[in-house]
Amino acid sequence: MKKIAVAGGGKIGIAIAELLGATGDYSVTVFDRDAEALERMPRHNVETRRANIADAGDFAGRLEGHDVVLSATPYSLTATVAEAAKNARVHYLDLTEDVESTRTIKRLAQGADTAFIPQCGLAPGFISIAAYDLALKFEKLRDVQMRVGALPVFPTNALKYNLTWSTDGLINEYCNPCESVRDGMRSEVPALEELEAFSLDGITYEAFNTSGGLGTLCDTLDGKVENLNYKTVRYPGHRDIIKMLVRDLRLGVRRDVLKDVLETAIPITYQDVVLVFVTVSGWMNGHLTQESYAKKIYSQLVGERLMSAIQITTASGICAMCDLLVEGKLPQKGFVRQEEARLSDFLANRFGRYYG
Repeated sequence: MKKIAVAGGGKIGIAIAELLGATGDYSVTVFDRDAEALERMPRHNVETRRANIADAGDFAGRLEGHDVVLSATPYSLTATVAEAAKNARVHYLDLTEDVESTRTIKRLAQGADTAFIPQCGLAPGFISIAAYDLALKFEKLRDVQMRVGALPVFPTNALKYNLTWSTDGLINEYCNPCESVRDGMRSEVPALEELEAFSLDGITYEAFNTSGGLGTLCDTLDGKVENLNYKTVRYPGHRDIIKMLVRDLRLGVRRDVLKDVLETAIPITYQDVVLVFVTVSGWMNGHLTQESYAKKIYSQLVGERLMSAIQITTASGICAMCDLLVEGKLPQKGFVRQEEARLSDFLANRFGRYYG
């Protein structure tokens, strides 16, 4: 039985522990400094330990005897957990969408004798696997467009939004620069710009630039694609209100205030839907062709626990990558990109099936 350490006991940490513990194939230890968070953990094949994850040296000692550590911490602790993993010589996976954190992971992975696999959630994460799988079908690429949204099924406020995951991560997406490829040239573009509208299944959505969703695809497709971009999906009108808060009221430079505003005013919901929409165009058999991948995932019971769609997709993503690593279907050392996982392997996996 493989021993898995989970750093962080929040909403996603709970979902990871529930999924892995229920298999009987993993012994899971969840680390967090919050005793109340640990009390909410499932108990089947799951142990809990209070720990100061912010101290890389101390946490490395606590990782001894484990095979893999999965980081479900805020992005500010990502590099710390990765450093502890390298010192303890255990495999490392995380959910970060933060670009700078991923660059740090890449540096830490150099010369490591274990695997470092960041960005194992939804976006970045599964979206990169799906997009790259589509891209491989083409002889020559023109455009790769990736669109993802985690949305309330029943929007009731002016933002038409409810909190479904990390508020810090959400603010990061709305404020940080966004990687892209335009006319064959890599560049960074501002968040909240390039607003577009589209419809899917008769519902109208908007999409706009946000940071982090491309993962490592800019590196993987460098020189192979004319245009590559990622946008977050929301209901119409959301972007304008957020842009007013972030830009006009300058809360983008007072992120603690913005976080307090959002968490005080907007309730969380477990009645959500995750939308995944990828469109790739290019030349196939000599013809300019377009193919798309579209999927909606809803909240549901996992075991006896109701989980939101974003919990399910994020946790099942990192659990599937953990499974694929343990099964030898991913590189066993160094920096590993999401798109190195085959879509067919991911969807056939017992955790990846939640995307099926």
